[in-house]
Amino acid sequence: MRLVLVGPPGAGKGTQAEFIAAHLAVPKISTGDIFRANVAQGTPLGVEAKRYMDAGQLVPDEVTINMVADRLSEPDAADGFLLDGFPRTVPQAIALDKMLIELGSGLDVVMELVVENEEVIRRLSGRRTCRGCGKIWHVEFDATKSEGICDRCGADLFQRDDDKPETIAERLKVYSRDTAPLVDYYGARGVLVGIDATGPVEDITVRAIDALRSYGG
Repeated sequence: MRLVLVGPPGAGKGTQAEFIAAHLAVPKISTGDIFRANVAQGTPLGVEAKRYMDAGQLVPDEVTINMVADRLSEPDAADGFLLDGFPRTVPQAIALDKMLIELGSGLDVVMELVVENEEVIRRLSGRRTCRGCGKIWHVEFDATKSEGICDRCGADLFQRDDDKPETIAERLKVYSRDTAPLVDYYGARGVLVGIDATGPVEDITVRAIDALRSYGG
Protein backbone atom coordinates (compact mmCIF):
# COMPACT_ATOMS: atom_id res chain seq x y z
CA MET A 1 0.00 0.00 0.00
CA ARG A 2 1.14 3.52 -0.86
CA LEU A 3 -0.13 5.93 1.75
CA VAL A 4 0.26 9.61 2.63
CA LEU A 5 -0.56 10.90 6.12
CA VAL A 6 -1.72 14.51 6.50
CA GLY A 7 -2.94 16.59 9.41
CA PRO A 8 -2.12 19.71 11.42
CA PRO A 9 0.82 20.00 13.82
CA GLY A 10 -0.05 18.16 17.01
CA ALA A 11 -2.40 15.71 15.28
CA GLY A 12 -0.11 12.80 16.15
CA LYS A 13 1.12 12.02 12.64
CA GLY A 14 4.55 10.82 13.75
CA THR A 15 3.14 8.46 16.37
CA GLN A 16 0.42 7.05 14.10
CA ALA A 17 2.83 6.76 11.18
CA GLU A 18 4.98 4.32 13.20
CA PHE A 19 2.02 2.08 14.12
CA ILE A 20 0.36 2.17 10.69
CA ALA A 21 3.60 1.49 8.80
CA ALA A 22 4.33 -1.46 11.11
CA HIS A 23 0.82 -2.83 10.53
CA LEU A 24 1.17 -2.50 6.76
CA ALA A 25 4.78 -3.79 6.80
CA VAL A 26 5.97 -0.83 4.70
CA PRO A 27 8.72 1.72 5.39
CA LYS A 28 7.76 4.95 7.13
CA ILE A 29 9.33 7.75 5.13
CA SER A 30 9.47 11.22 6.68
CA THR A 31 11.09 14.29 5.21
CA GLY A 32 12.89 14.84 8.52
CA ASP A 33 14.53 11.41 8.31
CA ILE A 34 15.42 11.97 4.64
CA PHE A 35 17.03 15.33 5.36
CA ARG A 36 19.04 13.99 8.29
CA ALA A 37 20.23 10.97 6.29
CA ASN A 38 21.31 13.04 3.28
CA VAL A 39 23.08 15.64 5.44
CA ALA A 40 24.81 12.96 7.55
CA GLN A 41 25.97 11.06 4.46
CA GLY A 42 27.11 14.23 2.71
CA THR A 43 25.18 13.48 -0.48
CA PRO A 44 25.05 16.25 -3.11
CA LEU A 45 21.42 16.93 -2.16
CA GLY A 46 22.33 16.88 1.53
CA VAL A 47 25.14 19.39 1.00
CA GLU A 48 22.77 21.65 -0.91
CA ALA A 49 20.03 21.36 1.72
CA LYS A 50 22.50 22.07 4.54
CA ARG A 51 23.58 25.26 2.80
CA TYR A 52 20.03 26.59 3.00
CA MET A 53 19.44 25.34 6.54
CA ASP A 54 22.68 26.87 7.82
CA ALA A 55 21.55 30.19 6.35
CA GLY A 56 18.22 29.89 8.16
CA GLN A 57 16.35 29.55 4.86
CA LEU A 58 13.70 27.07 3.74
CA VAL A 59 15.01 24.27 1.58
CA PRO A 60 13.58 24.76 -1.94
CA ASP A 61 10.89 22.38 -3.16
CA GLU A 62 13.16 21.09 -5.91
CA VAL A 63 15.73 19.81 -3.40
CA THR A 64 13.09 18.24 -1.15
CA ILE A 65 11.31 16.61 -4.10
CA ASN A 66 14.57 15.14 -5.42
CA MET A 67 15.38 13.70 -1.98
CA VAL A 68 11.93 12.08 -1.77
CA ALA A 69 12.27 10.72 -5.32
CA ASP A 70 15.61 9.13 -4.44
CA ARG A 71 14.11 7.54 -1.31
CA LEU A 72 11.04 6.19 -3.12
CA SER A 73 13.25 4.57 -5.74
CA GLU A 74 14.97 2.40 -3.09
CA PRO A 75 14.07 -1.32 -3.10
CA ASP A 76 12.26 -1.35 0.26
CA ALA A 77 9.68 1.13 -1.05
CA ALA A 78 8.90 -0.84 -4.20
CA ASP A 79 5.87 -2.60 -2.72
CA GLY A 80 4.56 0.29 -0.63
CA PHE A 81 5.39 3.10 1.78
CA LEU A 82 3.93 5.58 4.22
CA LEU A 83 4.85 9.23 3.61
CA ASP A 84 4.79 11.49 6.67
CA GLY A 85 5.49 15.21 6.15
CA PHE A 86 5.38 15.14 2.36
CA PRO A 87 3.69 16.53 0.39
CA ARG A 88 3.06 19.75 2.32
CA THR A 89 1.65 21.77 -0.57
CA VAL A 90 -0.38 21.14 -3.72
CA PRO A 91 2.69 21.78 -5.97
CA GLN A 92 4.56 19.10 -3.99
CA ALA A 93 1.57 16.76 -4.40
CA ILE A 94 1.65 17.30 -8.16
CA ALA A 95 5.38 16.54 -8.15
CA LEU A 96 4.72 13.37 -6.12
CA ASP A 97 2.12 12.26 -8.69
CA LYS A 98 4.68 12.69 -11.46
CA MET A 99 7.45 10.79 -9.69
CA LEU A 100 5.10 7.89 -8.88
CA ILE A 101 3.98 7.70 -12.52
CA GLU A 102 7.66 7.47 -13.47
CA LEU A 103 8.03 4.62 -10.97
CA GLY A 104 4.98 2.91 -12.47
CA SER A 105 2.74 3.33 -9.43
CA GLY A 106 0.40 5.75 -7.68
CA LEU A 107 -1.11 6.53 -4.30
CA ASP A 108 -3.67 4.14 -2.84
CA VAL A 109 -4.95 6.37 -0.06
CA VAL A 110 -4.35 9.70 1.68
CA MET A 111 -5.34 9.65 5.36
CA GLU A 112 -6.21 12.89 7.11
CA LEU A 113 -5.93 12.99 10.90
CA VAL A 114 -8.79 15.33 11.85
CA VAL A 115 -8.42 17.37 15.04
CA GLU A 116 -9.76 20.78 16.07
CA ASN A 117 -7.37 23.71 16.53
CA GLU A 118 -8.32 24.05 20.21
CA GLU A 119 -7.24 20.45 20.83
CA VAL A 120 -3.96 21.00 18.98
CA ILE A 121 -3.19 24.02 21.15
CA ARG A 122 -4.08 22.06 24.32
CA ARG A 123 -1.81 19.17 23.31
CA LEU A 124 1.21 21.21 22.26
CA SER A 125 1.07 24.05 24.78
CA GLY A 126 1.00 21.53 27.64
CA ARG A 127 4.38 20.06 26.71
CA ARG A 128 7.36 20.71 28.98
CA THR A 129 10.95 19.79 28.13
CA CYS A 130 13.65 18.81 30.62
CA ARG A 131 16.75 20.99 30.56
CA GLY A 132 18.83 18.02 31.71
CA CYS A 133 17.89 14.85 29.85
CA GLY A 134 15.63 16.38 27.20
CA LYS A 135 12.60 14.20 28.00
CA ILE A 136 9.26 15.76 27.06
CA TRP A 137 6.49 15.70 29.67
CA HIS A 138 2.93 17.04 29.53
CA VAL A 139 1.09 18.96 32.23
CA GLU A 140 -2.12 16.94 31.56
CA PHE A 141 -1.24 13.67 29.89
CA ASP A 142 2.17 12.85 31.38
CA ALA A 143 2.71 15.10 34.40
CA THR A 144 5.71 14.92 36.70
CA LYS A 145 5.31 14.24 40.43
CA SER A 146 6.63 17.70 41.28
CA GLU A 147 5.56 20.59 39.05
CA GLY A 148 8.42 21.89 36.92
CA ILE A 149 10.85 19.13 37.95
CA CYS A 150 11.83 16.15 35.79
CA ASP A 151 11.04 12.77 37.39
CA ARG A 152 13.89 11.16 35.48
CA CYS A 153 16.85 13.39 36.31
CA GLY A 154 15.59 16.13 38.66
CA ALA A 155 16.40 19.02 36.32
CA ASP A 156 14.08 21.96 35.62
CA LEU A 157 11.40 21.78 32.94
CA PHE A 158 10.72 24.58 30.47
CA GLN A 159 8.29 25.39 27.68
CA ARG A 160 9.92 25.59 24.27
CA ASP A 161 9.07 28.56 22.08
CA ASP A 162 7.52 26.14 19.57
CA ASP A 163 5.08 25.01 22.27
CA LYS A 164 3.81 28.46 23.26
CA PRO A 165 0.17 29.12 22.28
CA GLU A 166 0.99 32.13 20.09
CA THR A 167 3.58 30.12 18.13
CA ILE A 168 1.20 27.17 17.75
CA ALA A 169 -1.53 29.50 16.46
CA GLU A 170 0.88 30.81 13.81
CA ARG A 171 1.85 27.26 12.79
CA LEU A 172 -1.84 26.42 12.40
CA LYS A 173 -2.30 29.45 10.15
CA VAL A 174 0.57 28.26 7.96
CA TYR A 175 -0.95 24.76 7.85
CA SER A 176 -4.36 26.16 6.88
CA ARG A 177 -2.81 28.25 4.12
CA ASP A 178 -0.25 25.84 2.67
CA THR A 179 -1.18 22.25 3.56
CA ALA A 180 -4.95 22.09 4.17
CA PRO A 181 -5.64 22.55 0.40
CA LEU A 182 -4.27 19.00 -0.02
CA VAL A 183 -7.55 17.77 1.49
CA ASP A 184 -9.53 19.19 -1.45
CA TYR A 185 -6.86 18.09 -3.94
CA TYR A 186 -6.93 14.44 -2.86
CA GLY A 187 -10.63 14.48 -2.03
CA ALA A 188 -11.40 15.38 -5.64
CA ARG A 189 -9.43 12.31 -6.74
CA GLY A 190 -11.36 9.98 -4.43
CA VAL A 191 -8.34 8.77 -2.45
CA LEU A 192 -8.92 10.75 0.76
CA VAL A 193 -10.14 9.22 4.01
CA GLY A 194 -10.45 11.20 7.25
CA ILE A 195 -10.38 9.82 10.78
CA ASP A 196 -11.05 11.38 14.17
CA ALA A 197 -7.62 11.92 15.75
CA THR A 198 -8.85 12.71 19.26
CA GLY A 199 -8.74 10.36 22.23
CA PRO A 200 -6.21 7.73 23.34
CA VAL A 201 -3.41 6.90 20.88
CA GLU A 202 -4.50 3.24 20.73
CA ASP A 203 -8.07 4.19 19.75
CA ILE A 204 -6.83 6.44 16.93
CA THR A 205 -4.65 3.62 15.61
CA VAL A 206 -7.63 1.24 15.59
CA ARG A 207 -9.71 3.80 13.66
CA ALA A 208 -6.89 4.28 11.16
CA ILE A 209 -6.40 0.56 10.53
CA ASP A 210 -10.16 -0.01 10.27
CA ALA A 211 -10.41 2.79 7.69
CA LEU A 212 -7.57 1.27 5.63
CA ARG A 213 -9.23 -2.15 5.43
CA SER A 214 -11.57 -0.96 2.69
CA TYR A 215 -8.44 -0.05 0.67
CA GLY A 216 -6.86 -3.45 1.19
CA GLY A 217 -4.67 -2.35 4.14
